[in-house]
Amino acid sequence: MSSRHPYRSDVSDARWALIEPVFAAWRARRTGPGTAARVHELREIVNAILYVNRTGIPWEYLPHDFPPYKTVYDYYAKWEADGTTQQVHDLLRDKTRRAHGRIAEPTAAVIDAQSVKTSANVAETSQGIDAGKKIKGRKRHLLTDTLGLVLAVVITAANVQDTGGKLLLNEVAANHPSVSKVWADGGYQNSVVNHGALLGIDVEVVQRPRAKGFEPLPKRWVIERTFGWLMQHRRLARDYEALPQRSRAMIHWAMANKMSRELTGESTPTWRIETDMTATTA
Repeated sequence: MSSRHPYRSDVSDARWALIEPVFAAWRARRTGPGTAARVHELREIVNAILYVNRTGIPWEYLPHDFPPYKTVYDYYAKWEADGTTQQVHDLLRDKTRRAHGRIAEPTAAVIDAQSVKTSANVAETSQGIDAGKKIKGRKRHLLTDTLGLVLAVVITAANVQDTGGKLLLNEVAANHPSVSKVWADGGYQNSVVNHGALLGIDVEVVQRPRAKGFEPLPKRWVIERTFGWLMQHRRLARDYEALPQRSRAMIHWAMANKMSRELTGESTPTWRIETDMTATTA
């Protein structure tokens, strides 16, 4: 481990122990020219990625006591492309579900989307205008379990709605076939409900109340909490990533940070974890 002074975003020994086997296996599989000279500790690469994720700084502004930012970004891009980032995320999600007395694979889920502004480096073709929210940028389509843990992520232009929902349903049907019930935001139309039916998923649209003021919506409030968790990571306050798949990876890193802290008792949840849903819809 580096002898530098620690940052608050660094992984502790306990948190690193949860995910170290994935990275050790990844490095063991690496062969070919240049792979023998392994200069940087993978734990320091992870610390640097979490520093960017939590503080929101550009990559080139990484403090000098981390590995060079181009090296860190290269690992970040490789891990996103080869599925290592998602593997770490999914491992922690399964552990978190089991810690709450749930089986690894859920049977019910919640779907919603969040429109965010983009930065200047995002191509115009990757953006759109969410007319309802008056936001030009991208949209994060999320599907979570009933604890608010992410099962699927799709990044689109902000003007996309139902297509993003259908893509989420396709992903959850392929990767989590046990999910048979999904609650959705009122913004989704019948086409999403019908698409779910084709996949064997019962999609129920939860309408917002007509009364003014805030009111937690049954079943759907858990995903609103998930968006709150993401917003605690400043890199996600906007979409700063040039490529949509890198935006998806930033969400996985934010959730990995949240879940690993919860599993090791290093953070106190801001909201109650338990929901009012029965075990049969967990």
